[in-house]
Amino acid sequence: MSVSLSVMTFNLLEDQLEDSSNSWEKRKDLCISVITSHSPMILCTQQGVKSQLDYIQQCLQGYEQFGISRKGADDTSDQHCTIFYDKEKVELLEGGTFWLSESPSVAGSMSWGSTLKGVEPPGFSFQIVNTTMDEFSPRARRRGALLTWQHIASLPPSLPVVYCGGFNTPKESTTGRFLLGRSREHGVVGDMRDAWPNARVRKNVSLIRTYHGFKGTKQGPLEFLKLIFRALCLCWDRQTQDLHVDWILFRGRSLIPVSFHASSVSEANRSIPRKRKLNYSFLISRRGYL
Repeated sequence: MSVSLSVMTFNLLEDQLEDSSNSWEKRKDLCISVITSHSPMILCTQQGVKSQLDYIQQCLQGYEQFGISRKGADDTSDQHCTIFYDKEKVELLEGGTFWLSESPSVAGSMSWGSTLKGVEPPGFSFQIVNTTMDEFSPRARRRGALLTWQHIASLPPSLPVVYCGGFNTPKESTTGRFLLGRSREHGVVGDMRDAWPNARVRKNVSLIRTYHGFKGTKQGPLEFLKLIFRALCLCWDRQTQDLHVDWILFRGRSLIPVSFHASSVSEANRSIPRKRKLNYSFLISRRGYL
């Protein structure tokens, strides 16, 4: 017997000015359209503010959410790392948050927040890890990845883990190579697997460069220069591939990536729904195979 698990990672990017062509008001319906077209069991969001998350919650009937602001539980103004889950299929067993810093238990410590939660459909337990890593500091990304991996490594080996988020660096960077077990960080080697190359079916391969700056596949001269600058920043972190910076990683021999979609939805004269394309993966777990 197998159990299905569908996971989506979505970097919302906090609301823009109202007169901006990329304001939340002008792209929120497209965002909801993308999400509901897949109806994921788990939706991991990054860089969303409360107004955005409230709107998503309002539109996603039957979903619950878990996550707090990067400044702490009492803050409602800053970015959140929030996980939505289909409450008919998933039950929250335990949740917690730590910050990617030298003081991971201190709310608002200077790094991006990671939200962790344990969930369980009937007869099958797993853990979702959701993160947003620093955009400009390779060292902060490496140390954040190490901190998160230490948490994952402390879990029972038989517990499947899905690790989603905006990593802001390609998988061939030092951060990606560490998490995928190809290099060491402070004497430690990660043991995650990448759902994209391991999926039996991969759809929209041309969209896998997930960072596009709200322009989709169309880039004007200014946007092209901005992407070049972004690429140079990523090269500083030993980039050798592309702008695939939003990942779905997993650990556990029982998890099998069946399909992986890179999605971007736009309409004529409408804004691109987000600054980066989203990733969606459908996985199954073989019961009794750990």
